Amino acid sequence: MQGAATSSTASPVLEASPKLLLIGGKWQAAQSGETIETRNPSTGEIVGHFQSGKAADVDLAVAAARAAFEGHWSKTTPFQRQELLLKWAHLIDAHFEELTWLDVLEMGVPISVALTRRQRVIGMIRFYAGLATALHGETIDNSMPGEFSSFTLKEPLGVVGAIIPWNGPLVAAVWKIAPALATGCTMVLKPSEEASLTVIRLAELLQEAGMPDGVLNVVTGYGHEAGAALAAHKDVDKIAFTGSTATGRRLVEASAGNFKRLSLELGGKSPNIVFADANFETAVPGAAMAVFANTGQICSAGTRLFVEAPIYEEFCARVAEFGRKLVVGNSASAETQVGPLVSTRQLEVVQRYFDAGAREGAVALSGGERLYGAQFENGNFVAPTVFTHVRDDMAIAREEIFGPVISALPFSNMEEVVARANASEFGLGSGVWTQNLGTAHKMARAMRAGVVWINCYQAGDPAVPFGGYKESGYGRESGIEHMHEFLQTKSVWINLNG
Repeated sequence: MQGAATSSTASPVLEASPKLLLIGGKWQAAQSGETIETRNPSTGEIVGHFQSGKAADVDLAVAAARAAFEGHWSKTTPFQRQELLLKWAHLIDAHFEELTWLDVLEMGVPISVALTRRQRVIGMIRFYAGLATALHGETIDNSMPGEFSSFTLKEPLGVVGAIIPWNGPLVAAVWKIAPALATGCTMVLKPSEEASLTVIRLAELLQEAGMPDGVLNVVTGYGHEAGAALAAHKDVDKIAFTGSTATGRRLVEASAGNFKRLSLELGGKSPNIVFADANFETAVPGAAMAVFANTGQICSAGTRLFVEAPIYEEFCARVAEFGRKLVVGNSASAETQVGPLVSTRQLEVVQRYFDAGAREGAVALSGGERLYGAQFENGNFVAPTVFTHVRDDMAIAREEIFGPVISALPFSNMEEVVARANASEFGLGSGVWTQNLGTAHKMARAMRAGVVWINCYQAGDPAVPFGGYKESGYGRESGIEHMHEFLQTKSVWINLNG
Protein backbone atom coordinates (compact mmCIF):
# COMPACT_ATOMS: atom_id res chain seq x y z
CA MET A 1 0.00 0.00 0.00
CA GLN A 2 1.31 3.41 -0.99
CA GLY A 3 1.79 6.24 1.48
CA ALA A 4 -1.09 8.70 1.51
CA ALA A 5 -1.10 12.44 1.96
CA THR A 6 -3.61 13.58 4.53
CA SER A 7 -3.11 17.28 5.23
CA SER A 8 -4.28 19.81 2.69
CA THR A 9 -3.91 23.47 1.98
CA ALA A 10 -6.73 25.88 1.30
CA SER A 11 -8.25 25.82 -2.18
CA PRO A 12 -10.37 28.50 -3.83
CA VAL A 13 -14.15 28.56 -3.56
CA LEU A 14 -15.60 27.87 -6.99
CA GLU A 15 -18.65 29.65 -8.37
CA ALA A 16 -21.91 27.69 -8.36
CA SER A 17 -23.25 29.10 -11.64
CA PRO A 18 -22.16 27.36 -14.87
CA LYS A 19 -19.32 28.95 -16.79
CA LEU A 20 -20.21 30.44 -20.18
CA LEU A 21 -18.84 30.31 -23.71
CA LEU A 22 -16.70 33.19 -24.99
CA ILE A 23 -17.83 34.20 -28.48
CA GLY A 24 -17.00 37.53 -30.10
CA GLY A 25 -15.97 39.05 -26.79
CA LYS A 26 -19.24 38.14 -25.05
CA TRP A 27 -19.83 35.42 -22.45
CA GLN A 28 -22.97 33.49 -23.33
CA ALA A 29 -24.78 30.22 -22.73
CA ALA A 30 -24.73 27.40 -25.26
CA GLN A 31 -27.73 27.46 -27.58
CA SER A 32 -28.65 23.94 -26.46
CA GLY A 33 -29.03 25.10 -22.85
CA GLU A 34 -27.07 22.02 -21.76
CA THR A 35 -24.15 22.00 -19.34
CA ILE A 36 -21.40 19.56 -18.32
CA GLU A 37 -20.33 18.86 -14.76
CA THR A 38 -16.69 18.47 -13.81
CA ARG A 39 -15.52 16.46 -10.78
CA ASN A 40 -12.52 16.45 -8.51
CA PRO A 41 -10.76 13.15 -9.29
CA SER A 42 -9.33 13.00 -5.76
CA THR A 43 -12.74 13.02 -4.08
CA GLY A 44 -15.42 12.55 -6.72
CA GLU A 45 -17.02 15.87 -5.70
CA ILE A 46 -18.50 18.19 -8.32
CA VAL A 47 -16.31 21.29 -8.62
CA GLY A 48 -18.10 23.15 -11.38
CA HIS A 49 -20.21 23.24 -14.53
CA PHE A 50 -19.62 24.65 -17.99
CA GLN A 51 -21.55 24.89 -21.24
CA SER A 52 -22.05 21.98 -23.63
CA GLY A 53 -21.36 23.78 -26.88
CA LYS A 54 -22.38 22.21 -30.17
CA ALA A 55 -22.13 22.90 -33.92
CA ALA A 56 -24.31 26.02 -33.78
CA ASP A 57 -22.07 27.57 -31.13
CA VAL A 58 -18.97 26.66 -33.13
CA ASP A 59 -20.47 28.39 -36.16
CA LEU A 60 -20.91 31.60 -34.16
CA ALA A 61 -17.39 31.38 -32.73
CA VAL A 62 -15.77 30.78 -36.12
CA ALA A 63 -17.70 33.70 -37.60
CA ALA A 64 -16.51 35.92 -34.76
CA ALA A 65 -12.91 34.77 -35.25
CA ARG A 66 -13.15 35.41 -39.00
CA ALA A 67 -14.58 38.89 -38.48
CA ALA A 68 -11.80 39.73 -36.01
CA PHE A 69 -9.10 38.36 -38.30
CA GLU A 70 -10.26 40.32 -41.34
CA GLY A 71 -11.13 43.38 -39.28
CA HIS A 72 -9.36 44.99 -36.35
CA TRP A 73 -6.87 42.18 -35.60
CA SER A 74 -5.36 42.28 -39.10
CA LYS A 75 -4.54 45.93 -38.54
CA THR A 76 -2.53 45.39 -35.36
CA THR A 77 1.24 45.68 -35.49
CA PRO A 78 3.65 43.01 -34.26
CA PHE A 79 4.50 45.30 -31.36
CA GLN A 80 0.83 45.55 -30.35
CA ARG A 81 0.47 41.76 -30.39
CA GLN A 82 3.63 41.45 -28.35
CA GLU A 83 2.37 44.00 -25.85
CA LEU A 84 -0.94 42.13 -25.41
CA LEU A 85 0.85 38.84 -24.74
CA LEU A 86 3.20 40.43 -22.21
CA LYS A 87 0.26 41.96 -20.34
CA TRP A 88 -1.39 38.54 -20.33
CA ALA A 89 1.78 36.97 -18.96
CA HIS A 90 1.84 39.56 -16.18
CA LEU A 91 -1.77 38.79 -15.23
CA ILE A 92 -1.18 35.04 -15.29
CA ASP A 93 1.81 35.54 -13.04
CA ALA A 94 -0.34 37.53 -10.62
CA HIS A 95 -3.09 34.87 -10.63
CA PHE A 96 -0.87 31.83 -10.95
CA GLU A 97 -1.88 30.16 -7.68
CA GLU A 98 -5.55 30.47 -8.61
CA LEU A 99 -4.90 28.90 -12.03
CA THR A 100 -2.90 26.04 -10.58
CA TRP A 101 -5.66 25.27 -8.10
CA LEU A 102 -8.10 24.91 -10.98
CA ASP A 103 -5.78 22.32 -12.55
CA VAL A 104 -5.49 20.60 -9.16
CA LEU A 105 -9.22 20.41 -8.49
CA GLU A 106 -10.30 19.52 -12.01
CA MET A 107 -7.69 17.10 -13.35
CA GLY A 108 -5.77 16.05 -10.26
CA VAL A 109 -2.23 17.29 -10.69
CA PRO A 110 -0.64 17.56 -7.21
CA ILE A 111 -0.48 21.16 -5.97
CA SER A 112 3.23 20.74 -5.19
CA VAL A 113 3.84 19.93 -8.87
CA ALA A 114 1.44 22.49 -10.33
CA LEU A 115 3.15 25.35 -8.50
CA THR A 116 6.48 24.49 -10.13
CA ARG A 117 5.12 25.26 -13.61
CA ARG A 118 5.14 29.05 -13.24
CA GLN A 119 8.39 29.56 -15.13
CA ARG A 120 7.33 27.22 -17.92
CA VAL A 121 3.97 28.92 -18.47
CA ILE A 122 5.16 32.51 -18.18
CA GLY A 123 8.32 31.68 -20.14
CA MET A 124 6.32 30.31 -23.05
CA ILE A 125 4.22 33.43 -23.39
CA ARG A 126 7.22 35.73 -23.19
CA PHE A 127 9.10 33.61 -25.73
CA TYR A 128 6.30 33.84 -28.30
CA ALA A 129 5.77 37.51 -27.51
CA GLY A 130 9.44 38.10 -28.30
CA LEU A 131 9.09 36.33 -31.64
CA ALA A 132 6.05 38.41 -32.62
CA THR A 133 8.33 41.27 -33.69
CA ALA A 134 10.99 38.99 -35.20
CA LEU A 135 8.96 37.33 -37.96
CA HIS A 136 10.06 38.20 -41.48
CA GLY A 137 10.40 36.92 -44.99
CA GLU A 138 13.53 36.75 -47.11
CA THR A 139 15.01 38.58 -50.07
CA ILE A 140 16.03 35.90 -52.56
CA ASP A 141 18.41 36.23 -55.50
CA ASN A 142 16.94 34.66 -58.63
CA SER A 143 18.22 33.68 -62.06
CA MET A 144 15.43 35.06 -64.25
CA PRO A 145 16.71 36.85 -67.37
CA GLY A 146 16.31 40.59 -67.11
CA GLU A 147 15.97 42.39 -63.80
CA PHE A 148 13.63 40.83 -61.30
CA SER A 149 13.45 41.25 -57.55
CA SER A 150 12.03 38.39 -55.51
CA PHE A 151 11.19 38.16 -51.83
CA THR A 152 8.83 36.37 -49.46
CA LEU A 153 6.26 37.56 -46.97
CA LYS A 154 5.18 35.69 -43.85
CA GLU A 155 1.45 36.05 -43.30
CA PRO A 156 -0.90 34.58 -40.68
CA LEU A 157 -2.96 31.59 -41.77
CA GLY A 158 -6.22 33.03 -40.49
CA VAL A 159 -8.70 31.29 -38.17
CA VAL A 160 -7.21 28.51 -36.06
CA GLY A 161 -9.25 25.82 -34.37
CA ALA A 162 -7.39 24.51 -31.33
CA ILE A 163 -8.37 21.34 -29.46
CA ILE A 164 -6.50 20.51 -26.27
CA PRO A 165 -6.47 17.55 -23.84
CA TRP A 166 -7.22 17.35 -20.13
CA ASN A 167 -3.83 16.23 -18.82
CA GLY A 168 -2.40 19.75 -18.40
CA PRO A 169 -4.97 22.44 -19.25
CA LEU A 170 -2.91 25.45 -18.20
CA VAL A 171 0.20 24.52 -20.16
CA ALA A 172 -1.70 23.12 -23.14
CA ALA A 173 -3.89 26.21 -23.58
CA VAL A 174 -0.98 28.64 -23.40
CA TRP A 175 0.99 26.46 -25.82
CA LYS A 176 -1.78 26.92 -28.42
CA ILE A 177 -2.95 30.48 -27.78
CA ALA A 178 0.36 32.35 -27.50
CA PRO A 179 1.97 31.44 -30.87
CA ALA A 180 -1.32 31.83 -32.75
CA LEU A 181 -1.88 35.34 -31.43
CA ALA A 182 1.77 36.28 -31.85
CA THR A 183 1.60 35.50 -35.57
CA GLY A 184 -1.63 37.42 -36.08
CA CYS A 185 -4.10 34.54 -36.24
CA THR A 186 -7.40 34.37 -34.41
CA MET A 187 -8.61 31.26 -32.60
CA VAL A 188 -11.53 29.14 -31.54
CA LEU A 189 -10.37 26.98 -28.63
CA LYS A 190 -12.13 23.77 -27.57
CA PRO A 191 -10.81 22.49 -24.23
CA SER A 192 -11.43 18.97 -22.99
CA GLU A 193 -14.80 18.15 -21.47
CA GLU A 194 -12.80 16.67 -18.57
CA ALA A 195 -11.09 19.97 -17.71
CA SER A 196 -12.26 23.38 -18.96
CA LEU A 197 -12.28 25.68 -15.91
CA THR A 198 -8.60 26.68 -16.18
CA VAL A 199 -8.99 27.57 -19.85
CA ILE A 200 -12.03 29.73 -19.17
CA ARG A 201 -10.10 31.65 -16.51
CA LEU A 202 -7.17 32.13 -18.90
CA ALA A 203 -9.55 33.66 -21.44
CA GLU A 204 -10.93 36.03 -18.80
CA LEU A 205 -7.41 37.22 -18.05
CA LEU A 206 -6.67 37.68 -21.74
CA GLN A 207 -9.72 39.90 -22.00
CA GLU A 208 -8.50 41.84 -18.98
CA ALA A 209 -5.17 42.32 -20.77
CA GLY A 210 -6.99 44.10 -23.60
CA MET A 211 -7.68 41.39 -26.17
CA PRO A 212 -9.99 42.68 -28.91
CA ASP A 213 -13.34 40.95 -29.31
CA GLY A 214 -13.29 37.76 -31.35
CA VAL A 215 -9.53 37.19 -31.29
CA LEU A 216 -9.88 34.26 -28.87
CA ASN A 217 -13.17 32.40 -28.61
CA VAL A 218 -13.72 29.49 -26.22
CA VAL A 219 -16.33 26.81 -26.90
CA THR A 220 -16.52 24.13 -24.22
CA GLY A 221 -18.25 20.86 -24.99
CA TYR A 222 -17.80 17.25 -25.96
CA GLY A 223 -15.24 16.22 -28.54
CA HIS A 224 -17.70 14.36 -30.75
CA GLU A 225 -19.93 17.46 -30.89
CA ALA A 226 -18.04 20.74 -30.53
CA GLY A 227 -14.64 19.28 -31.44
CA ALA A 228 -15.93 17.48 -34.52
CA ALA A 229 -17.79 20.59 -35.71
CA LEU A 230 -14.66 22.70 -35.34
CA ALA A 231 -12.50 20.17 -37.17
CA ALA A 232 -14.85 19.96 -40.14
CA HIS A 233 -15.68 23.68 -40.35
CA LYS A 234 -14.93 25.05 -43.81
CA ASP A 235 -14.04 28.53 -42.54
CA VAL A 236 -11.30 27.25 -40.23
CA ASP A 237 -7.86 27.53 -41.84
CA LYS A 238 -5.94 25.31 -39.43
CA ILE A 239 -6.49 22.78 -36.67
CA ALA A 240 -3.91 22.58 -33.88
CA PHE A 241 -4.60 19.42 -31.91
CA THR A 242 -3.10 17.59 -28.96
CA GLY A 243 -4.64 14.26 -28.02
CA SER A 244 -4.99 10.64 -29.00
CA THR A 245 -3.82 9.10 -32.26
CA ALA A 246 -7.31 7.73 -32.90
CA THR A 247 -8.80 11.24 -32.75
CA GLY A 248 -5.92 12.52 -34.88
CA ARG A 249 -6.90 10.16 -37.66
CA ARG A 250 -10.46 11.49 -37.62
CA LEU A 251 -9.14 15.05 -37.78
CA VAL A 252 -7.11 14.23 -40.87
CA GLU A 253 -10.27 12.96 -42.54
CA ALA A 254 -12.31 15.99 -41.41
CA SER A 255 -9.68 18.41 -42.74
CA ALA A 256 -10.21 17.22 -46.33
CA GLY A 257 -13.26 19.47 -46.77
CA ASN A 258 -11.17 22.61 -47.28
CA PHE A 259 -7.62 21.19 -47.09
CA LYS A 260 -7.08 22.98 -43.79
CA ARG A 261 -3.58 22.90 -42.29
CA LEU A 262 -3.03 20.46 -39.45
CA SER A 263 -0.53 20.14 -36.63
CA LEU A 264 -1.01 17.01 -34.56
CA GLU A 265 0.68 16.12 -31.28
CA LEU A 266 -0.61 12.61 -30.67
CA GLY A 267 0.00 9.51 -28.59
CA GLY A 268 3.18 7.72 -27.65
CA LYS A 269 4.71 4.58 -26.24
CA SER A 270 8.13 6.03 -25.69
CA PRO A 271 11.21 3.84 -25.10
CA ASN A 272 13.48 4.73 -22.18
CA ILE A 273 16.77 2.85 -22.57
CA VAL A 274 19.17 2.20 -19.69
CA PHE A 275 22.65 0.89 -20.49
CA ALA A 276 24.71 -1.03 -17.95
CA ASP A 277 27.08 1.91 -17.45
CA ALA A 278 24.26 4.30 -16.47
CA ASN A 279 24.54 6.26 -13.24
CA PHE A 280 21.94 4.61 -11.00
CA GLU A 281 21.65 7.68 -8.78
CA THR A 282 20.10 9.66 -11.62
CA ALA A 283 18.76 6.90 -13.86
CA VAL A 284 16.54 5.23 -11.23
CA PRO A 285 14.51 8.33 -10.29
CA GLY A 286 14.69 9.49 -13.90
CA ALA A 287 13.18 6.27 -15.21
CA ALA A 288 10.55 6.19 -12.46
CA MET A 289 9.36 9.77 -12.87
CA ALA A 290 9.44 9.48 -16.67
CA VAL A 291 6.21 7.54 -16.07
CA PHE A 292 4.93 8.26 -12.56
CA ALA A 293 4.91 12.06 -13.01
CA ASN A 294 1.37 13.35 -13.62
CA THR A 295 0.20 9.82 -12.76
CA GLY A 296 1.52 8.65 -16.13
CA GLN A 297 -0.91 10.91 -17.99
CA ILE A 298 1.72 12.37 -20.33
CA CYS A 299 1.87 11.55 -24.03
CA SER A 300 5.67 11.27 -24.05
CA ALA A 301 5.97 9.18 -20.86
CA GLY A 302 8.82 6.66 -21.03
CA THR A 303 6.60 3.65 -20.46
CA ARG A 304 8.75 1.07 -22.30
CA LEU A 305 11.76 0.73 -20.00
CA PHE A 306 14.53 -1.17 -21.79
CA VAL A 307 17.29 -2.21 -19.36
CA GLU A 308 20.56 -3.88 -20.39
CA ALA A 309 20.54 -7.51 -19.22
CA PRO A 310 23.41 -7.41 -16.67
CA ILE A 311 21.62 -4.79 -14.56
CA TYR A 312 17.99 -5.67 -15.36
CA GLU A 313 16.98 -7.30 -12.08
CA GLU A 314 18.67 -4.77 -9.80
CA PHE A 315 17.58 -1.72 -11.77
CA CYS A 316 13.95 -2.80 -11.98
CA ALA A 317 13.92 -3.58 -8.26
CA ARG A 318 15.20 -0.11 -7.46
CA VAL A 319 12.67 1.60 -9.73
CA ALA A 320 9.88 -0.41 -8.12
CA GLU A 321 11.12 0.54 -4.65
CA PHE A 322 11.26 4.20 -5.69
CA GLY A 323 7.63 3.98 -6.83
CA ARG A 324 6.51 2.33 -3.57
CA LYS A 325 7.95 5.23 -1.58
CA LEU A 326 6.09 7.91 -3.53
CA VAL A 327 3.22 9.54 -1.63
CA VAL A 328 -0.06 8.91 -3.43
CA GLY A 329 -3.04 10.95 -2.34
CA ASN A 330 -5.35 13.92 -2.65
CA SER A 331 -3.85 16.37 -5.12
CA ALA A 332 -4.72 19.27 -2.79
CA SER A 333 -2.21 18.03 -0.22
CA ALA A 334 1.24 19.60 -0.20
CA GLU A 335 2.76 16.18 0.55
CA THR A 336 1.25 14.38 -2.45
CA GLN A 337 3.66 13.33 -5.19
CA VAL A 338 1.30 11.22 -7.30
CA GLY A 339 -2.33 12.23 -7.63
CA PRO A 340 -5.38 10.44 -9.02
CA LEU A 341 -6.25 9.48 -12.57
CA VAL A 342 -8.45 12.10 -14.16
CA SER A 343 -11.72 10.14 -14.25
CA THR A 344 -13.43 6.87 -13.40
CA ARG A 345 -13.28 6.08 -17.14
CA GLN A 346 -9.51 6.41 -17.17
CA LEU A 347 -9.33 4.37 -13.98
CA GLU A 348 -11.19 1.56 -15.74
CA VAL A 349 -8.80 1.76 -18.70
CA VAL A 350 -5.74 1.39 -16.46
CA GLN A 351 -7.32 -1.47 -14.51
CA ARG A 352 -7.93 -3.32 -17.78
CA TYR A 353 -4.23 -3.05 -18.57
CA PHE A 354 -3.36 -4.35 -15.12
CA ASP A 355 -5.49 -7.39 -15.91
CA ALA A 356 -4.04 -7.74 -19.42
CA GLY A 357 -0.48 -7.65 -18.13
CA ALA A 358 -1.12 -10.38 -15.57
CA ARG A 359 -3.07 -12.47 -18.07
CA GLU A 360 -0.22 -12.36 -20.62
CA GLY A 361 2.40 -13.39 -18.07
CA ALA A 362 3.92 -10.10 -16.87
CA VAL A 363 4.84 -9.82 -13.18
CA ALA A 364 3.86 -6.74 -11.16
CA LEU A 365 7.05 -6.07 -9.23
CA SER A 366 5.19 -3.20 -7.58
CA GLY A 367 1.68 -1.83 -7.86
CA GLY A 368 -0.66 -3.33 -10.40
CA GLU A 369 -3.73 -2.47 -8.34
CA ARG A 370 -6.27 0.16 -7.49
CA LEU A 371 -5.75 1.76 -4.08
CA TYR A 372 -8.46 1.43 -1.45
CA GLY A 373 -8.93 2.76 2.07
CA ALA A 374 -10.44 5.82 3.70
CA GLN A 375 -7.83 8.18 2.27
CA PHE A 376 -8.61 6.99 -1.29
CA GLU A 377 -12.39 6.78 -0.96
CA ASN A 378 -14.28 8.09 -4.03
CA GLY A 379 -10.99 8.94 -5.79
CA ASN A 380 -9.40 7.42 -8.88
CA PHE A 381 -6.16 6.16 -7.33
CA VAL A 382 -3.83 3.42 -8.53
CA ALA A 383 -0.39 2.41 -7.30
CA PRO A 384 2.72 3.31 -9.34
CA THR A 385 3.40 0.06 -11.17
CA VAL A 386 6.44 -1.74 -12.56
CA PHE A 387 5.81 -4.83 -14.71
CA THR A 388 8.74 -7.19 -15.37
CA HIS A 389 8.91 -10.34 -17.53
CA VAL A 390 7.37 -8.24 -20.29
CA ARG A 391 7.55 -9.22 -23.96
CA ASP A 392 7.42 -6.81 -26.90
CA ASP A 393 4.16 -8.34 -28.15
CA MET A 394 2.22 -7.77 -24.91
CA ALA A 395 -0.52 -5.14 -24.86
CA ILE A 396 1.18 -3.30 -21.98
CA ALA A 397 4.33 -2.98 -24.14
CA ARG A 398 2.57 -1.91 -27.34
CA GLU A 399 -0.40 0.26 -26.39
CA GLU A 400 -0.58 3.67 -24.73
CA ILE A 401 -2.00 3.19 -21.24
CA PHE A 402 -1.96 6.78 -19.92
CA GLY A 403 -1.40 5.67 -16.37
CA PRO A 404 1.57 5.14 -13.99
CA VAL A 405 2.57 1.82 -15.55
CA ILE A 406 6.14 0.86 -16.54
CA SER A 407 6.75 -2.16 -18.77
CA ALA A 408 10.37 -3.25 -18.19
CA LEU A 409 12.13 -5.25 -20.92
CA PRO A 410 15.73 -6.58 -20.92
CA PHE A 411 18.07 -6.17 -23.93
CA SER A 412 21.51 -7.46 -24.88
CA ASN A 413 23.17 -4.85 -27.13
CA MET A 414 22.70 -1.53 -28.89
CA GLU A 415 21.67 -2.94 -32.27
CA GLU A 416 18.98 -5.07 -30.67
CA VAL A 417 17.50 -2.34 -28.51
CA VAL A 418 17.43 0.18 -31.36
CA ALA A 419 15.46 -2.23 -33.52
CA ARG A 420 13.02 -3.07 -30.74
CA ALA A 421 12.61 0.51 -29.53
CA ASN A 422 11.85 1.72 -33.06
CA ALA A 423 9.44 -1.15 -33.78
CA SER A 424 6.41 0.89 -32.76
CA GLU A 425 3.84 2.90 -34.65
CA PHE A 426 4.61 5.75 -32.25
CA GLY A 427 7.62 8.05 -32.24
CA LEU A 428 7.16 10.91 -29.79
CA GLY A 429 9.78 10.78 -27.02
CA SER A 430 12.70 8.55 -26.11
CA GLY A 431 15.32 8.38 -23.39
CA VAL A 432 18.89 7.08 -23.15
CA TRP A 433 20.89 6.61 -19.95
CA THR A 434 24.64 6.06 -20.40
CA GLN A 435 27.97 7.57 -19.37
CA ASN A 436 29.53 6.68 -22.74
CA LEU A 437 29.64 9.70 -25.04
CA GLY A 438 29.84 7.56 -28.15
CA THR A 439 26.82 5.52 -27.14
CA ALA A 440 24.86 8.70 -26.42
CA HIS A 441 25.55 10.20 -29.85
CA LYS A 442 24.87 6.96 -31.72
CA MET A 443 21.59 6.47 -29.91
CA ALA A 444 20.50 10.07 -30.52
CA ARG A 445 20.85 9.51 -34.28
CA ALA A 446 19.33 6.00 -34.23
CA MET A 447 16.06 6.75 -32.42
CA ARG A 448 13.01 7.31 -34.64
CA ALA A 449 11.42 9.84 -32.33
CA GLY A 450 10.87 13.57 -32.28
CA VAL A 451 12.73 14.00 -28.98
CA VAL A 452 15.69 12.12 -27.52
CA TRP A 453 16.50 12.82 -23.87
CA ILE A 454 19.96 11.67 -22.78
CA ASN A 455 20.58 11.27 -19.03
CA CYS A 456 17.36 13.18 -18.38
CA TYR A 457 13.68 12.91 -19.25
CA GLN A 458 10.93 15.44 -20.03
CA ALA A 459 13.35 18.37 -20.15
CA GLY A 460 11.70 21.20 -22.08
CA ASP A 461 12.15 24.82 -23.08
CA PRO A 462 10.05 27.19 -25.23
CA ALA A 463 12.98 27.59 -27.65
CA VAL A 464 13.38 23.85 -28.32
CA PRO A 465 10.95 22.11 -30.74
CA PHE A 466 8.72 19.27 -29.52
CA GLY A 467 6.76 16.83 -31.67
CA GLY A 468 6.59 13.34 -33.05
CA TYR A 469 7.46 10.92 -35.82
CA LYS A 470 5.11 8.35 -37.35
CA GLU A 471 1.71 8.02 -35.67
CA SER A 472 2.71 10.42 -32.92
CA GLY A 473 1.77 13.20 -35.30
CA TYR A 474 3.38 15.95 -37.33
CA GLY A 475 4.21 19.59 -36.88
CA ARG A 476 6.19 21.02 -33.99
CA GLU A 477 5.41 22.95 -30.84
CA SER A 478 7.91 25.32 -29.22
CA GLY A 479 10.77 26.98 -31.04
CA ILE A 480 10.66 29.13 -34.15
CA GLU A 481 9.24 26.10 -36.00
CA HIS A 482 6.09 26.39 -33.90
CA MET A 483 5.49 29.93 -35.15
CA HIS A 484 5.77 28.78 -38.76
CA GLU A 485 2.90 26.33 -38.14
CA PHE A 486 0.62 29.41 -38.06
CA LEU A 487 2.12 31.24 -41.06
CA GLN A 488 1.81 31.16 -44.83
CA THR A 489 4.72 31.99 -47.12
CA LYS A 490 3.90 34.31 -50.01
CA SER A 491 6.40 34.82 -52.83
CA VAL A 492 6.54 38.21 -54.53
CA TRP A 493 8.13 38.97 -57.93
CA ILE A 494 8.80 42.46 -59.24
CA ASN A 495 9.91 43.23 -62.80
CA LEU A 496 12.28 46.14 -62.20
CA ASN A 497 12.08 47.17 -65.86
CA GLY A 498 8.36 47.68 -65.68
